[in-house]
Amino acid sequence: MNQELNKRLLSLDILRGITIAGMILVNNPGSWSYVYAPLEHAEWIGLTPTDLVFPFFMFIMGISTYISLQKYGFEVNRKSLVKLTKRSLVIFLIGLFINWLSLSFRTYHSLAGQDLSQIGQLVQSVTNFDHLRTLGVMQRLALSYFFASLVALFVNHRHIPLLIFGLLLGYFILLFFGNGFEFSEQNIIAIIDKNILGTNHLYMDGTIRLDPEGLVSTIPAICHVLVGFYCGKLLIARKNDKKEQMQIMFIAGAILTFVGFLLSYGCPISKKIWSPTFVLVTCGLASTLLGLLIWIVDLKGYRKWSVFFESFGVNPLFTYVAAGIISILLNGIYVALPDAEKMTGVKNFLYTVFLQPFMGNYLGSLAFAILFVGSNWAIGNILYKKQIYIKI
Repeated sequence: MNQELNKRLLSLDILRGITIAGMILVNNPGSWSYVYAPLEHAEWIGLTPTDLVFPFFMFIMGISTYISLQKYGFEVNRKSLVKLTKRSLVIFLIGLFINWLSLSFRTYHSLAGQDLSQIGQLVQSVTNFDHLRTLGVMQRLALSYFFASLVALFVNHRHIPLLIFGLLLGYFILLFFGNGFEFSEQNIIAIIDKNILGTNHLYMDGTIRLDPEGLVSTIPAICHVLVGFYCGKLLIARKNDKKEQMQIMFIAGAILTFVGFLLSYGCPISKKIWSPTFVLVTCGLASTLLGLLIWIVDLKGYRKWSVFFESFGVNPLFTYVAAGIISILLNGIYVALPDAEKMTGVKNFLYTVFLQPFMGNYLGSLAFAILFVGSNWAIGNILYKKQIYIKI
């Protein structure tokens, strides 16, 4: 997001690219029925490798936010406020568009066989706003970025760690006294989200309306970006010494990870409610990985292996959005299966006909995800080679 920093700290782009590639990989198996355990989210309490990719990106967003706002000297003025408001709104609306596109395809196919003309079926599909999910990954990024940026502009940076502590403590108290660690619709998070957003506009997790990117759990997500923001402050303060940057990331990572796991005995780690310990542990692991990459890439100069991830890292949000839209199209556009009257999505066709028969269920499903990542990398690599940077 900031080319000046990338020249000095290539490891940040690489970490960003790793997280985007990881997000695309885990979101696009050939079949959701056949996914290897490390590539699945924890069902409720716990932490898997898949649970790391989204929070890692939010941590990086925090660092990038520090770099971006530093150009304005963290001064509250019309230009800085207009920029962050516009960017947040664009990101939020893109997320809403992705939800609408996915819902339109699902509605269209659910109406098949009913006494409707093609035009009527299409109109009902694209106007099914009553069941449009309001929030999601992009919306969480937008809200977290917006409010974290406001904090960065209006609050003395020395007080940000205290603010993070206060918000996480307050959120824990809400969870503790509101059945927040219980997977049920009596969970305080589900109750508040339903009352504000409406039942039909939330994600359905099995039989429970409990949105993993809900409104209430955005509070600790803002803290997530603020932790990254403060780590960005520590990095820039040591911009001329890569060794010091590496050391401070390792130290911050060790402290956050240790404290997070220690507190998990009383405050379980859970991505779906974005628990305070989830914030601490994932920020700690992200900081540690960034420190490791600084050592490998910026200090030791081992860079050839990282070219693949740089293509994802230079246009992260564009690549993620493009992958999301392509995935929806592959699922939503139907074709006929060989020797059968049944219609299925292009994605399932490719998996069922070409991959599953030769590689089996699980390996074939993973192969599709890897091929999908590779296809999106090819798009990103063209932009990377042409030095085209699409900012969202």
